Amino acid sequence: MNQSIKEYIVSISSAIEKEHFGDKPQELYEPIRYIMSLGGKRMRPLLSLLSFQLYKENAKEVIPAALAVEIFHNFTLMHDDIMDNAPLRRGQQTVHEKWNDPVAILSGDVMLVKAYQQIIAHCPKEKLTEVLEKFNQCAIEVCEGQQIDMNFEAQEEVHEADYIEMIRLKTAVLLGFSLEFGGILAMDNEADQALLYQMGVNAGIGFQLMDDLLDVYADQDKFGKQVGGDIIANKKTFLLIKAKELAYGENSMELNKWLKAQDFDKEEKVNAVKSLYDVLNIKQLTETKMNEYFEKAFKNLEDLDAPAEKKIIIKEFFNYLINREQ
Repeated sequence: MNQSIKEYIVSISSAIEKEHFGDKPQELYEPIRYIMSLGGKRMRPLLSLLSFQLYKENAKEVIPAALAVEIFHNFTLMHDDIMDNAPLRRGQQTVHEKWNDPVAILSGDVMLVKAYQQIIAHCPKEKLTEVLEKFNQCAIEVCEGQQIDMNFEAQEEVHEADYIEMIRLKTAVLLGFSLEFGGILAMDNEADQALLYQMGVNAGIGFQLMDDLLDVYADQDKFGKQVGGDIIANKKTFLLIKAKELAYGENSMELNKWLKAQDFDKEEKVNAVKSLYDVLNIKQLTETKMNEYFEKAFKNLEDLDAPAEKKIIIKEFFNYLINREQ
């Protein structure tokens, strides 16, 4: 990883450690400090710094403003974990498990407010209305994406276009806003701001498709969570949607058998469905779709009116993420 990126991540993490968020009642603020201390890639505030440095020096000066996107991201994780009844987050107990659901709901609510406070306190006044309008739109879309994802659980059929739209909303628009945010803070070129947003959205869709792929095909030792978890849960990922679309005859019957099975050996199900994916060429289809979005993101980067040498750090970072677990 590029040395400048490492320094940015250290500076972002240090700024988070210094944030106290609040004192009393302790039960409200301790869960916020807890989830913010669990680490993660800090990708969203990092993207804001990377887009800022395309146009101006000293990107670290926007860290206080960029923390807003990390606080908002962790707020969504805290509430998502309640909805998913997830026991672990980054290898540690989730907030609702360590405390309880009401505490996690209320602490999450405060995190959303804290994100707004961070923006208001650290954005230039002449840009504040624009930033808040774009942040509001992004926040609403993230919630829309989460609801659509939950709706999918009860839907018999989910089509490829519906799935791509869901991951655009749930995951990708926040990456788009994070890049756009740094651009807005750095300059007034609306065309470049729009390209930064689109770059983040395209890359975000690509990264989610990569996660779908890794859930089935990753090396267990490197992946950090159970390989095949999506298959076990019948999660409607891009891979399953394409398999249902393409399977016919015996393959279709075999796939439906495993989707309807109530009592099964987890390893046997993962291996059986993975074998069907192999027969149907699902891995290659997913890689093609994923790379299509990464190529769009790199084209957005290329089209920016910024120095070529400044763009290299973003290209290197995206390539690092694309190749880190493949």
